[in-house]
Parts: sequence; structure tokens; C-alpha cells
Amino acid sequence: MARSYAPLLAVMCVSLLPFAAMAAGTPFHIEGCVYCDTCRFGFETIATKYITEAKVKIMCKDSVTLKSEVVGEAVTGRRGRYRVAVNGDRQDQQCLAVLVKSPISNCQFPDPGRNTATVILTSSNGAASTHHFANAMGFFRDQPLRGCATLRKHYLADGDYRAI
Repeated sequence: MARSYAPLLAVMCVSLLPFAAMAAGTPFHIEGCVYCDTCRFGFETIATKYITEAKVKIMCKDSVTLKSEVVGEAVTGRRGRYRVAVNGDRQDQQCLAVLVKSPISNCQFPDPGRNTATVILTSSNGAASTHHFANAMGFFRDQPLRGCATLRKHYLADGDYRAI
């Protein structure tokens, strides 16, 4: 009774393909967006303007040597969206998307709470995908737009106007 191990071998090979692709250096794809906080609220609102031609970089810091390295750069397109491919698994490095520059003259100051976004650039965390999304990052407008006080009331819970 001769048995064929070909089907078993084929199933094993197909199931190992994702691991082989990661070992071969499949890049991680990071996607995010950049906006101008026109009301200086510190978060996106209906008055938010998304920035075209803003510059973003991806930086990783080694946890042992504490040296930082730029591993990718991007410029935002329509609707303030950027995409960047980063080669190599960064293992235990801390990686961030970082705002670099806004092309809007009256929206240049990075929001201290939204000027970076953590990005995961390793396959050692259980994530099956190499496509990751970074949180939105924003610049503050020099002066809030008219009507922002009214808009703030819209975002306050249950008419709690004491925060104004």
C-alpha cells in the first residue's frame, strides 16, 4: 500500500507562504492623515481642513541604543492622506509617524497632543496584516475661525457650557 504524501506536502507549503513572505522582507504599509485644527480644539471637527502637501516622516528608536532613524517619508495627497512603505521588521523598536511641515502659512504649529502617532512595524505582535493605520495628526491654525465658540457648544455633552 503506497500512500502519496503530495497533498499533505502541498497543504504544508501553502500554509507556510505568509511566513516566507515576511522573511523575504515584505514591506509594512502605513496609512494616515494630516489636518489643520481650524478651531484649536485638539481634535477633528466638522470645521477641520485636511492638508494636501504636508510632510510626514516615520521614525524608529532602538530600545537599547536609543538611536533614532528615519525609515520612511511621505507627502500628503488629496484629503490629507499619506501612504508610506517601510522595509524591514523593526522588532522591539518604538516607531512613530511624525509631522514635519505644513504648507499652510497660518497653520504651522503642530498640536502637542496630536503631532505624532505610534505605528507598529513588526510581525512579532500577532498582527497578520502588514497594512497599518496611524492616528490622524494635526497642526493648529494661528487664530481660530469665527464660529468656533458655537461649534464648541455642539461638542459639549448635555449642554455643559461651564467648560467654555
